[in-house]
Amino acid sequence: MTGAVRTTCPYCGVGCGVLAQKDGTLRGDPAHPANKGRLCVKGAALGETLDNNGRLLHPMVGGARASWDSALDLVAERFRATIAEHGPDAVAFYVSGQCLTEDYYVANKLMKGFIGSGNIDTNSRLCMASSVAGHTRAFGADVVPGVYEDLEEADLVVLVGSNLAWCHPVLHGRLQAARGERGTKLVVIDPRGTATSSGADLHLALAPGSDVALFAGLLAHLAGTGRVDQAWVAAHATGFDAALATAREAAPTLERVAELTGLAPADIARFYALFAATERSVTVYSQGVNQSAAGTDKANAILNCHLATGRIGRPGMGPFSVTGQPNAMGGREVGGLANQLAAHMRFDTPGAPDRLRRFWDAPNLATRPGLKAVELFEAMLSGRVKAVWIMATNPADSLPRADRVRAALAACPFVVVSDCWETDTTRLADVLLPAAGWGEKSGTVTNSERRISRQRPFRTAPGEARADWWMLAEVGRRMGWAKHFAWEAPAAVFREHAALSAFENDGTRTFDIGAMATLDEAGYATMQPFRWPLPAGARQEGGRLFAEGGFPTPDGRARLVPTPFRGLAAAPDAAFPLLLNTGRLRDQWHTMTRTGLVPRLSDHAPVPSATLAPADAARLGAAPGGLLRLASPHGEAVLRAAIDAGQREGEVFVPMHWTDAFTSAGPIGRLVGAAIDPVSGQPELKATPLRAEAVPVRWRGLLLHRTATRPAEPGLHWSRVPVAAGHLLELTGAEPLPAEIAPLVDRLRAAPAGAEQIHIADPARGSWRFATLLDGRVESCLFLQREGGRASLPSGAALAALLDGLVAEAARPGLLAGRALSAKPAERNVCACFGVGVATIRAAILDRRMTTVAEIGAALSAGTNCGSCVPELREILRDAHADAAA
Repeated sequence: MTGAVRTTCPYCGVGCGVLAQKDGTLRGDPAHPANKGRLCVKGAALGETLDNNGRLLHPMVGGARASWDSALDLVAERFRATIAEHGPDAVAFYVSGQCLTEDYYVANKLMKGFIGSGNIDTNSRLCMASSVAGHTRAFGADVVPGVYEDLEEADLVVLVGSNLAWCHPVLHGRLQAARGERGTKLVVIDPRGTATSSGADLHLALAPGSDVALFAGLLAHLAGTGRVDQAWVAAHATGFDAALATAREAAPTLERVAELTGLAPADIARFYALFAATERSVTVYSQGVNQSAAGTDKANAILNCHLATGRIGRPGMGPFSVTGQPNAMGGREVGGLANQLAAHMRFDTPGAPDRLRRFWDAPNLATRPGLKAVELFEAMLSGRVKAVWIMATNPADSLPRADRVRAALAACPFVVVSDCWETDTTRLADVLLPAAGWGEKSGTVTNSERRISRQRPFRTAPGEARADWWMLAEVGRRMGWAKHFAWEAPAAVFREHAALSAFENDGTRTFDIGAMATLDEAGYATMQPFRWPLPAGARQEGGRLFAEGGFPTPDGRARLVPTPFRGLAAAPDAAFPLLLNTGRLRDQWHTMTRTGLVPRLSDHAPVPSATLAPADAARLGAAPGGLLRLASPHGEAVLRAAIDAGQREGEVFVPMHWTDAFTSAGPIGRLVGAAIDPVSGQPELKATPLRAEAVPVRWRGLLLHRTATRPAEPGLHWSRVPVAAGHLLELTGAEPLPAEIAPLVDRLRAAPAGAEQIHIADPARGSWRFATLLDGRVESCLFLQREGGRASLPSGAALAALLDGLVAEAARPGLLAGRALSAKPAERNVCACFGVGVATIRAAILDRRMTTVAEIGAALSAGTNCGSCVPELREILRDAHADAAA
């Protein structure tokens, strides 16, 4: 790509390189070591998210447009006044793993260094805090020891709480290629059957919250079968005896492990034997481990097994935490969590606060950790925190007890939000600051293997949008600390960050990028991806760590940590007999502020659903596509029902992504409780007690509209997906249609004045169809169908095409028939990368007598890019042959 800019994807922690043009054309960067040219479907669709429609363009104060000077002056003035009256702990920042490292660094310096409070936390608290705490307890610092190549050099990969195929597709593709070449065994430990588990050699669908028991049993098994590397442990670790004693207490027998985990003893024994016999073992863990009230103990139970066997820091072996956000690791490097200081220093490390105080020339440096995410919003609600700045994140939807979070933001006297798009959080802001987004800002991010890469701008930020680091620095200057926030460009911030990592670093701090402390503007502009540590004078980038010890602890040894089994923080009971598990989908990201703009990313899962096991669905009387009312002690939501044999009985899975902007169900966070890990402060997002009941469906509908709408009808469930020229809403009514239907139709359509309206009503068949045209173009179409009626609704995909172009008189009857104006039949996409639908795939399988996924890929390209659809291709292949044989 001539003239392409080398940048980095803004989604997950894989950290894929991207080659981008100014017009948004892009492809994977074949020179980037993380992805070697491959992109998942979300990354490949980034160019489709660059439309400036809906972007925040100007500073707003009290809902009115303001200048940057007046907005920033107000922020500085209100922060100063709050500190003067109530002290520094009355002010807080809540930042994000989507911030660049430079943004994060300035935010942390301003809050901890000069405002003088520890009250800066990040949404990484929701995804990575337990891993951070586990690393720190075991290694002495938050260090991931492995590299991506370990997945390709292992003989056994264990995935714990990780749906790698959907959440980190490029890494999954690298792993699958290695399995084909090396015969690598794959064990997946996850309560749910997932796209990842479908291709595993062994799937352990353990009970939620039982990971500690499973890995305690593994540690005891390793000790009992002579697989502990006694020499390595003696030389490089401490705490083995205590950790083993606790493991044996938690899991004294295989039968006890089976009882606690709900697994078959034979499957547990097979896993233990496989791990014990395979030296080249990598254990990859993610949100299923971290998002738990026992997440830190889960992480340490895994780390204990690797430390006991010395399987760390060598090719093809080690524990590997994979992060969920593009810069969760970078935020941890600069102290973005409330309990950290910058450059992997800690409040409780002797000499560290004084070192940072001197480096920053910050006599008012915070002396104790601040409030973690859940505590922070509780402090807003109680009035202890009176001013907050939220950056690049949407806590009104993403945090547990979302309704309580919204109440906290409404109660807080002064709320500043910097973001690119309007969200449910920006609606509660007193000051709204337009932020530069991906493709517009310049800085660095760090991926899951410690690799620092550049995000480079290739387009101009719209309106008056500016970088977050600039906003923060401007406020710092206006609060009286001009010389400490005097950077003119992000390169200067990065140099200071690098210099701090090396400052008085005698080798006891593993994070050291001192080699970059003298990087000039040209060097920063051309900086190649590199992996830390990279101290001054280093000749090559950092690689695997800790094979020969050298842990950043006072004695240089790792620590095995006792991990008692505690079970769930809140167990099901008679009132709430089910467990709610939340998680990610293949083609969406967080609260959909970016991915929700792209029509093809909604094809795979267009509506939010609650997935049940068949037995639970039968007991509740729930049918696929019907409505379920979910209630927890914290909130209530109505969603579509889905049924999956891979779902554990007694559990309900709901994706995390949909918000009030996309569905009447609103954020699933309103159901999630606030139980937190006592060590990490990370909330439990995988096991909230829940009850469910089927809701009768009285009618269904489809609403096609050029503008996004949020119907507010009582008893109406709706969900919205983007289409090429507008929005398609699926409607499901729990109350009967009114006898006089016109007022309902008018409210749903919101037709503009002067619009032409045509309709067909057939009450006998329970069908009503309406179209609104303006200047010869379809403005909206509404189709209503009484449940059990003799008519049927058209295909939503076909209906979406009705917004294309002018509609001739002769074609207007087709509008009310719901027929597309093009001849191409509509179908649900399976491969979003290449737009290949299920009907096309089935037809090709049968017509060409295909027997393998590789043949499908060769003929249709499906599954040949990111590979995340490969598990579904296998299912279609199997079902097509089964149907043909029937």
